[in-house]
Parts: sequence; structure tokens; C-alpha cells
Amino acid sequence: MKFETPATSNPIDQLKVIGKPADRVDGPLKTTGRAPYAYERHDVVSNPAYGYIVGSAIAKGRIGGIDSAAAKAAPGVRAIVTADNAGKLGKGERNAAKLLGGPEIEHYHQAIALVVADTFEQARAAAELLRVDYVKADGAAFDLAAVKDTGQPKPLFGGPADTARGDFSGAFAAAPVRFDATYTTPDQAHAMMEPHASIAVWNGDKLTLWTSNQMIDWGVGDVAKTLGIPKENVRLVSSFIGGGFGGKLFLRSDALLAALGARAVGRPVKVALQRPLMFNNTTHRPATIQRIRIGADRDGRITAIGHEEWCGNLPGGRPEGAVSQTRLLYAGANRMTATRLAALDLAEGNAMRAPGEASGMMALEIAIDEMAEKLGIDPIEFRIRNDTQIDPERPDRPFSQRQLTECFRTGAERFGWSKRDPQPGRARDGRWKIGIGTAAAFRNNLLVKSAARVRLDGNGMVTVETDMTDIGTGSYTIIAQTAAEMMGVPLEKVVVRLGDSSFPVSSGSGGQFGGNNSTAGVYAACVKLREAIAQKVGFNSAEAEFADGEVRAGNRRVPLAQAAADGALTAEDGIEYGDLDKKYQQSTFGAHFVEVGVDVATAEIRVRRMLAVCAAGRILNPKTARSQIIGAMTMGVGAALMEEMVVDKRAGFFVNHDLAGYEVPVHADIPHQDMIFLDETDPISSPMKAKGVAELGICGVAAAVANAVYNATGVRVRDYPITLDKLLEQMPDVG
Repeated sequence: MKFETPATSNPIDQLKVIGKPADRVDGPLKTTGRAPYAYERHDVVSNPAYGYIVGSAIAKGRIGGIDSAAAKAAPGVRAIVTADNAGKLGKGERNAAKLLGGPEIEHYHQAIALVVADTFEQARAAAELLRVDYVKADGAAFDLAAVKDTGQPKPLFGGPADTARGDFSGAFAAAPVRFDATYTTPDQAHAMMEPHASIAVWNGDKLTLWTSNQMIDWGVGDVAKTLGIPKENVRLVSSFIGGGFGGKLFLRSDALLAALGARAVGRPVKVALQRPLMFNNTTHRPATIQRIRIGADRDGRITAIGHEEWCGNLPGGRPEGAVSQTRLLYAGANRMTATRLAALDLAEGNAMRAPGEASGMMALEIAIDEMAEKLGIDPIEFRIRNDTQIDPERPDRPFSQRQLTECFRTGAERFGWSKRDPQPGRARDGRWKIGIGTAAAFRNNLLVKSAARVRLDGNGMVTVETDMTDIGTGSYTIIAQTAAEMMGVPLEKVVVRLGDSSFPVSSGSGGQFGGNNSTAGVYAACVKLREAIAQKVGFNSAEAEFADGEVRAGNRRVPLAQAAADGALTAEDGIEYGDLDKKYQQSTFGAHFVEVGVDVATAEIRVRRMLAVCAAGRILNPKTARSQIIGAMTMGVGAALMEEMVVDKRAGFFVNHDLAGYEVPVHADIPHQDMIFLDETDPISSPMKAKGVAELGICGVAAAVANAVYNATGVRVRDYPITLDKLLEQMPDVG
């Protein structure tokens, strides 16, 4: 099905199931421990061996040799896989570095060996016996600030490295009010609960991997390319995923080495990355240095806005893309963005929840507040004055829907913005200085083709199959709701099967595009099944209605089960969007509000209240969508106040590479979170009239926290995270 114009008559608009806060259909499996995650597939393999990955102890150089004699002689050891005996390996299209290093080493904890043994404990013990001779390379780079000026233009995901409109330099120089500041964001870790884990089984020359991967079709392609085997010989299964946040978009070393280990020992092999390896062996959100310049007239209209970003990555890696939102968020005739990527010998930087916008909003939305203060204008009013209904870089392209102003006005009323003291440092509650801050939320809505297969059986059950994944977001539930709505059956009459490469290729989970696109693909397949059912029972498909387990036309009613009485009916189709994304700019919007308390003596920061107001198209399930937003808000608090992977700039690795040293928010750090979804449908987005929502909730949160801290203390911190030591040296004396 090609979707190019809004549907005039759409069965999804009945809203009998779609749009309702349905409980998660996979909830009982998860709460009873029966949901099978990748490492736990006891139902599909027997007598597995266990692999333990050994990571490089240097960041840059080469391996002179590996003495494995003692490890091979250890109890239970079946094989030791290294680059020397793994055979010829390619590199996946989406991997910046090789997943099995040797002899060249590209980053710290790059996998250099897999020890396979009968038990995990035996494999781990034998791995300690490997003796590796390293030769360190000279001239390695680990400090972004030191190499930023060597950065080169590098295209962003979906856009050029640099953009320009009008005369930014001239307009900025001529502006009556100017602002110019630099901000930094640190390297951050996904820190998902489930580690990267896989089980590999070979059947002749065919490989099956039960793994934890967000994008099944990408994974199949990169496994095949890396191993040098046909794509049709690879099957990936990811039925349940314990969190990804972008860290499981791509093939990683657990899957590749499980496959190599299983081939070496001729039996199933299980591999899970130990937690310390996940920080340096897999991907992370890369650090950025961002310079923002804004010029405005004295009425608060932006006349010039420029955003420059410097970041680092391995050769072949991508930039963070922190300038992305500045190209679209605020009006201004004269504009400039620029991205420079330097070579760093750290682990690969790549997608993490809202890549680009999450980091970019951390800087931009502080800069907007700072500019509003220079102008003497309320921060919300300044944002509203510079709202726009067209793409600022392409005036011929309107936004399909844009309710940013409504988000701010709704949130301001709910949060009590009018009671905020605009003079920093004056509001107190005992020993706590109180501050309130806000920031815009912005994330693009991407259109990605997606397909599904739908089957009706003789019992009236509807089964949906698609390789879409559920990374904890609720995919099972909204897909079930879509099929139930389209086929006129209750949720309990729908079975959803996900995450298997033998199913039709979906959009996958990432970039907050999964929910809208995967359900649109299911919609398309259901339209085709409805036509087959109507034809089977002798109805005109254009007149057929599906409700209460029946298909109806005129005064005739036929139970769905009857249509499949002599054999199941199956339909397969997908959604494609033509050039909609070229005609319209599709984005999601929101406003974050945060109240903090800062201890007058210690500068301890406590978040006291939070509110998010979101405009993200039709909300397919308010209950699961709310969970996505409040989870993202929590991650935003972490980014603001505590998350930082600390780089050892001498040895080239992230020092705090475990959950003891890498701090994330816990329940005690997060107060009650309130959120509002604006009543919005976007008929241009898809037949579902929905948009993405999972990443919108993190964009802008850190800046809202930072702006609240400034309002509380009068101290402006531009280097994240905002830790108490950065506040203490500037805090006024206790008074």
C-alpha cells in the first residue's frame, strides 16, 4: 500500500481499541518471568557451550601475539576463537570498527578472543589465562577538546554537514542584541538492563541467532556480510529485548562471536557481554562541543541563529548531529549550522535515544533562555515569538502539524509558571533555593516503509507476524490494538508474533519511528485481509464493515470465523509513503517544565516536580506512551545531573565502565512526573495519523533542569553534567 494522501474513510478512526489505555499484552509473560530473552532460550537449544569475550587491554596499536596454551588446557575449554583462526571476516555496513580485533587494535575493549567452554565459569577462568603481547601505537587521540580543530565536515544522518540561509555573519554582527556561548556534553552510556547477548546455532551452512537486536533486517544483512555467507542463510530472532535505547540497533560482538564459537565447536554457543565490556566494546552517545550564536532585534525576533558542533569518532563513524534541531525549531531569516568530526581512538560513538536532538537541545535550550534574559523577555514568550509553521531553511515546506506554542501555554498554566520569580536566587523553601525552568522538546517524525502478514483462522483468531521488535516500548500492544481495530475483534482475539527475520520486514525499533510505521504496515496488511474476507463471503469490500467479530454489509452478517472455516486466510502487505516527507516537514513537539531545589550550603540538587506536554499525533495507547515519556524524562534528569563516561586521556578508555561508577537516576532521584498529550491527529503522517513519541520525552529535559538550577541559584553551568562542584565555586554565601 502506498500512502501519499490522507485517507478519507479510515477504519482506524473508529477508536474502539486504538487510542485506549490498554494493558500490555506481553505484561503477564514479563511479570511471571516467562518472556524468553535472548540468553534464556532454553526452549530452542540443548547442551549449549558458553563463550566469554576477552577485550583489548590497549586502545590503539596491535597484537604481537597471543599465548593460549594454558587457556586451551584449562578444564572444559572447547575452543579459543581469535582473528588468526576465525577465517576471513568482512565488516558490517553499520560498524565503524571490526567486531573481532587483531592484529590491529582500534579501541579499548575491542573483542580479541572468545573462549568457549562447557560452563560459563570455565570459560571465564580460562580467559584469565590468555597472555597477550601488545604493541601500543604512538599518537593516539583521546581528548576531543585537543583535536576539535582537526575536525572535518561529515554529513549527518539524513542531512548535510553544513547548512546556510541568508547572511548569518552580517545579520549577527548587525543585531542590536547578541549572544555567543559554548557548551559541552559528555560521552554517555545506554546502560540498558539486558546486556548484549546471543545464542548461535548452525544447521549445516545455515545460522540461527537468538539475539537482542532492535533492527532485525539490518542485523541479518550485517551478519551475512561479516561472515561472507548469503543473507538467506541467516535467521535472527529477537522476541523480547530488555532495553536498547539505540545501543542494539547494530550487529555487535556478542552475536558475531557466538556464531564463530558455535561454528568452531559444532554445538550451540551462548555469549553475553559482561557489563564492563558494554561501555567500551559497544556504542555510546559521543561527547560534543557546541557554540551557539543568536542575534535578535529588541522586540525579541531572532534575526540570526548559528549552531556549530565538534565531536569525535573512530574513522568511518558518524557525528552526533547536535545541530539537527536548530535547523527547524525557531524562525530566523539568517541561519547557519556546521558539523565537524575529528578522529578519536575511543569506542564507537553512535545512536542513543534521540541521537542529535538530545545533545543539541541540551545546549540550544539553555542558549534560548540566556538570550531571553538578555532581552528582558520571559523565556516562554521569547520562544512563542519565534515559533514558525514552515521549515525555516525551506520556506516552501510547511510542517504537517506543529503545536509548540500550545504545548508551552498548556504547560505554563498547569505548572504554575506565572508564580515563577524571574529574578534568580530569590525563591527559598527552608535550606533549599527553589528554581523553575522550561525548555522546548523537538524530535523529527521519520517515515519508514514497513510490512506485515495477517492471518485469520477458523476460530476467528487474528495472527500478526512482522519482524518489528519490542524493546520495552509496547510494540506488541499497539500492533495488537491496530489489528483488533481493523478486523473488528477484541484484543484477546489477536496474537502478535514479532522479532523474527522469517516474518515480513518492518521499520524496526529506533528513531521513535517504530510505533507509527510498524502499525501502519499492519494496517496495510489488514486492509488486504479485509478485502480477501469480503470476497470470500460474497460482499463488496468497499461496503463491508468489520465489528464485533463479524463482517457486515447491508442487512447481512457473517462471523469472521466462518470466512476461514475451510482454511485460514492470509494477507501480506506494507506501507510506503511516496514523497510526503519532501512535501511536508514532519516533527513532534513538546514543552518540559522542571522545579528544582538546591541546598544553600552543599549545592545538592533535587528535582521536585516535572511536567511534559507533548504534541505527537494520535496517541495509539496513552498508557504505554506515558511510560515512554516519563522514562525519557528520567533519562533527561540523568543527562543533566549525573551521567558522564569519564575518559582516561592517557590510556584511552572510559574509566567508570560499570553501573557502580556510571551513575543513573534511581527512584529516590525522581519525583512524581506529570504529562499531557495534546489532542492531535496528523493525517499526513500515516493512515494511523500517529507520530513517534518515545524520544521526544528526553529532548529538552536536561536544559529545563539546567534552566531551573540557574533560576534557583543565579549560577549558569554550561558544561554537563551539572554537578555540585561546578555550582559550589560560584554559589553566593549562605544568607
